Amino acid sequence: MVSQLLFVVCLGVAGYFLNKSIRKISRNISLGKSYEPSGNKMERLKQMLLIAFGQKKMFSRPIPAVLHFFVYIGFVLINIEILEIILDGVLGTHRIFQPILGVFYPVVINFFEFLAVMVILACAIFLIRRNMLNIRRFKMPELTSFPLFDANIILIIEIGLMFAFLSMNACDILIQQAETEKELTSNSFLFSQHFTFLYNGLSTEALLITERLFWWFHIIGILVFANYLPYSKHLHIVMAFPNTYFSNLDVKGKFKNMSMVTREVKSMLSIPLNEKEQEEASASSAEIGRFGAKDVSDLTWKNLMDAYTCTECGRCSSVCPANLTGKVLSPRKIMMDTRDRMEEIGRNMDKNGSFQDDGKSLYGDYVSAEELLACTTCNACVDACPINIDPLDIIVQLRRYRVMEEAKAPDSWNAMFSNLENNQAPWKFSPSDRFNWSK
Repeated sequence: MVSQLLFVVCLGVAGYFLNKSIRKISRNISLGKSYEPSGNKMERLKQMLLIAFGQKKMFSRPIPAVLHFFVYIGFVLINIEILEIILDGVLGTHRIFQPILGVFYPVVINFFEFLAVMVILACAIFLIRRNMLNIRRFKMPELTSFPLFDANIILIIEIGLMFAFLSMNACDILIQQAETEKELTSNSFLFSQHFTFLYNGLSTEALLITERLFWWFHIIGILVFANYLPYSKHLHIVMAFPNTYFSNLDVKGKFKNMSMVTREVKSMLSIPLNEKEQEEASASSAEIGRFGAKDVSDLTWKNLMDAYTCTECGRCSSVCPANLTGKVLSPRKIMMDTRDRMEEIGRNMDKNGSFQDDGKSLYGDYVSAEELLACTTCNACVDACPINIDPLDIIVQLRRYRVMEEAKAPDSWNAMFSNLENNQAPWKFSPSDRFNWSK
């Protein structure tokens, strides 16, 4: 009874703090402006199943993709066993599903054990890749301090959780062998039986204690892991699904017109506004309009969801032509900066009850003009992201603010803007002279 009560208390405490973290993340994402996803619901659902669940884009790099697949699927499916652990903990039972599933129970556990072994192997390889091999995207300047520690600690936690699961089953096998009056169903656990040598010399009482310790370690570890996720890049385990569902289905590179500019142009040309534009005009009439984005509150909630979903894998930066040629731009850093600024605003709101101006902004204090101007808008980063994050949209919005609000465009850009306005082309030729080359 004491064990059951302790388990319920642990469950309640973990649930309380997890709910608190989820509410903060939701609050921070809601700082962004409205966003209307493209495509219909079925198209977005298909996108989510292919990209988030099927990990379609991961397989552009087959070896890491296969390893990641085992870690992802293994961790998700093995944690189905949490249901059994929770029921056992609350009801004071032991392997409650064993009599229900009968002969199928060892089959299910064997499948979980196979995945657990693959998770351990894959995580070990990932640790070696990250820390011992000279892979450029893991050595970039933004991947230091906590981001570097975070990636390693998650891999170590996953190895520990899977080892605890296998050791728990191994101890259970030895206990059932010692108590011969019990049915030896657990002897058919194909993988954990190879871990029994670690605990062979223990008495039955010691095995019972060890098995319970691993049981507690496994469930407490999962509860701690769940509460660590909101602070970690591994939040993408959860966020990948809504993020891919709401991701942009339009043609890559299609810029979104600013609604206030569209309304202004239509007004100048005496073109009537449609119903949606009239609603936007009414909603924004009391607000001070801003071209582009200076801070996270000027971005859309989807941009902010992107920042929370970022896995910090560096695939975007590893294919960025600006980054590859030595420029300071790193699309991964843009996403990390957006999340850091969002978190800073959230802490400000928690402390003061509402946001109090801190004199900072995403543009200028986190993302520099040099980074923004280095972007070629080639969409390589968007195409490379395994979960459809769009760093380019944030870059473009920040750059719009710099050009349209601060009037700080390079001279070559200003010349191009002037030519577009006067000659309908980027070149300094009259439209009537444009075909003279053919003579």
